[in-house]
Amino acid sequence: MSHHFHALIHIPFLPVPFSPGVSVASPSTSRTLRLPRARASVEKREQAMEEQGGAAALGWAARDATGVLSPYNFSRRVPRDDDVTIKVLYCGICHTDLHIIKNDWGNAMYPVVPGHEIVGVVTGVGGGVTKFKAGDTVGVGYFVGSCRSCDSCGQGNENYCAGVVLTSNGVDAAHGGTATKGGFSDVIVVSEHYVLRVPDGLALDRTAPLLCAGVTVYSPMMRHGLNAPGKHLGVVGLGGLGHVAVKFGKAFGMKVTVISTSPSKRQEAVEHLGADDFLVSRDAEQMKAAAGTMDGIIDTVSAWHPITPLLALMKPLGQMVVVGVPNKPLELPVYAIVPGGKGVAGNSVGSVGDCQAMLEFAGKHGIGAEVEVIKMDYVNTAIERLEKNDVRYRFVIDVAGSNLGSAA
Repeated sequence: MSHHFHALIHIPFLPVPFSPGVSVASPSTSRTLRLPRARASVEKREQAMEEQGGAAALGWAARDATGVLSPYNFSRRVPRDDDVTIKVLYCGICHTDLHIIKNDWGNAMYPVVPGHEIVGVVTGVGGGVTKFKAGDTVGVGYFVGSCRSCDSCGQGNENYCAGVVLTSNGVDAAHGGTATKGGFSDVIVVSEHYVLRVPDGLALDRTAPLLCAGVTVYSPMMRHGLNAPGKHLGVVGLGGLGHVAVKFGKAFGMKVTVISTSPSKRQEAVEHLGADDFLVSRDAEQMKAAAGTMDGIIDTVSAWHPITPLLALMKPLGQMVVVGVPNKPLELPVYAIVPGGKGVAGNSVGSVGDCQAMLEFAGKHGIGAEVEVIKMDYVNTAIERLEKNDVRYRFVIDVAGSNLGSAA
């Protein structure tokens, strides 16, 4: 998920629970008051884990808010009966990784091993595992645990569980309260309930970003009926999420229009990705001409932007789904939605079932993200470029093909 809201919901150091629209202490204040104790607690728990005999792992971690990554030796947990041990082959780099390693949200539990768009191969399974075997190609997405007993989990919406365990920089209460470490590493241990099967024929490097960016746009399209052939879908923003939304929309048989502030992206959207049309959102005449033509919109932009002009593009009863998370509140005048009965919804990644269905759909239609594959020793440069949006459209680390080095 790009700029994921989930990370904000589960900030462990804020003096009050986070709630949209409620003032909280600034990240710098939170770090000053709470972080030293939290870091000591994390280190103590990690030491306890290592004493339990977990398998040695090698990854790249950020040690502080500079976000600079370097080799890091650590231990994975001892596999339990339902655990799958996975050799990491590829891992995508998401904007969330950038925010976490730089402690932009004030919740980093250093050392942080990022990465939640993981594709790998199974090297071992616990005695109770029934879904996977050694040699299977699998994926791991944004979370690796949930309570499995709440209403959300019972309805197959684990991504909305209050106890969801994030793949990186999460707190794994079921395994000693340790901080989770993600896919910028050579091996990971995950309960089979949160492991995904990668269909044959998919390019593994291009599949990795689907485990976050892909399901983040696929799941709301399915939920809100924005998957019907002949319907008209608007995609706001042509980045890591937006370009995949275009591909899914076309595979569903929809008419797809990309809406962007950048006229230079027209050729890419139409000629390369197959969009049917392109609107420059700053062009009032173009926007007026397209008013009332779309059945729904997926808004992937994480910078502040006016949404009233976008809502005007939709037909009556149209549905907009927001999957980007701007750092300032969006303005929603009631006149933009009430007369036409229009809706605005949010979405955070997708459930395990959503993600598996998305992979099956991608396999059937040959869908993959547009990626730039790098080795781990380039990762700090990639992070700098990601901050400048200098990537088309997703960096993916060839973890297995990298020399991960060894921490001193």
